[in-house]
Amino acid sequence: MGEGYEGLASQTPSRSWIGVSSRPGATLRGEHTLIQASLATCGRKLRYPSPIEGERQGLLRLLIGLLFVLTVGLLLTSPAHAERVRDLGQFQGVRTNQLTGYGVVVGLPGTGDDNLEYLTQAMKGVSGRMGLTLPPGVAPGLKNAAAVMITADLPAFAKPGQRLDVTVSTIGKAKSLRGGALILTPLYGADGQIYAMAQGNLAVGGLDVGGKDGSNVTINIPTVGRIADGGSVERTVATGFDDGAALRWNLFSADFLTAARVRDAINRRLPGTASVEDGVSLSLRLPQEADTRASLMAMIEMIDVDPAETPARVIVNSRTGTVVINSAVRVSPAAISHGKLTVRIEESPSVVQPAPFSKGQTTVEQRSNIKVDEADRKVALFKPGASLSKIVDALNMLGVTPSDLVAILEALKQAGALKAEMVVI
Repeated sequence: MGEGYEGLASQTPSRSWIGVSSRPGATLRGEHTLIQASLATCGRKLRYPSPIEGERQGLLRLLIGLLFVLTVGLLLTSPAHAERVRDLGQFQGVRTNQLTGYGVVVGLPGTGDDNLEYLTQAMKGVSGRMGLTLPPGVAPGLKNAAAVMITADLPAFAKPGQRLDVTVSTIGKAKSLRGGALILTPLYGADGQIYAMAQGNLAVGGLDVGGKDGSNVTINIPTVGRIADGGSVERTVATGFDDGAALRWNLFSADFLTAARVRDAINRRLPGTASVEDGVSLSLRLPQEADTRASLMAMIEMIDVDPAETPARVIVNSRTGTVVINSAVRVSPAAISHGKLTVRIEESPSVVQPAPFSKGQTTVEQRSNIKVDEADRKVALFKPGASLSKIVDALNMLGVTPSDLVAILEALKQAGALKAEMVVI
């Protein structure tokens, strides 16, 4: 560092210092010394790097360049469209279970089921549990009550005391559940066992208002309500995740290639753990100890996998006319000419009067005007392996409507040019 070059102080001629004075009476020698010191200071600020410093800076730039190239290479070699294992499937047994129940909502402002028979029986059962017995033959008017069905989802590993959200829906003539409260109701599983109890005030997002003249205004659905944390878990459901030497993992959609890629990704992390059973299931050999197995399951769920390309499909909604074409659809060489033929028949009858004193009769003369219009449409030609963007551009050029699009796709399928599965929903 001490071998730098004094660029300015050593190269400035001495005559540039003569005749410069900033104060009266200054001697030439003193002024000479002052200016020389100032120029020496400027020279230190303009110090040029030594050869050793240049080599160090060049080496640093080289290292930064290599690091940048390595980073770009890693990004380019990473799998495209990688998804986590947990987004492709789930472990067998680790799932939700549906619960249902039958109950009564009370406290309604005259919008209940009135004298509905099954509501009356339900109210008799409720009153019986409370120690009140209704006399035989008594059918109480219950406009402030409604018979309802309660549904809820019981998550995996739910423990007694945990809360559930429940949905309440009318099954009778009740007009609205707004302002009602659900009486304590058991919720049953598919095996007929009670797994939860539900009770609470309903939150209803709909509204139904009527006038005496018969006018009525309905907003959303007033006959369905929800109770947040309205259910309490009373029994657990065995998942079996810690039973047996092997644990199964199932794909959401069957695909042999995706199953093989998931197996390979798991075995790279945990060699010899996964094996494919079929197009949906993988068998995982994991330790039976709950803590270790849970840790390995969490690690497996976060592994990135490049799934196989989805099969070529065309989805047609026959009710709304919606057509969805995925990116895997290809079309073989084909030509499409879609024309529109319109026939208009206009009838213009006219009354014909006879001449005076001619003893003729008044008649109706029929006049018909027939017009035939055929739209001038172009022909679209698909080259081999036409992609989704080419298909869309060609159909837009023809100006087809959704209903016309369905007819064209069906014709292409019948002609063998459309390489995709058509699904009508």
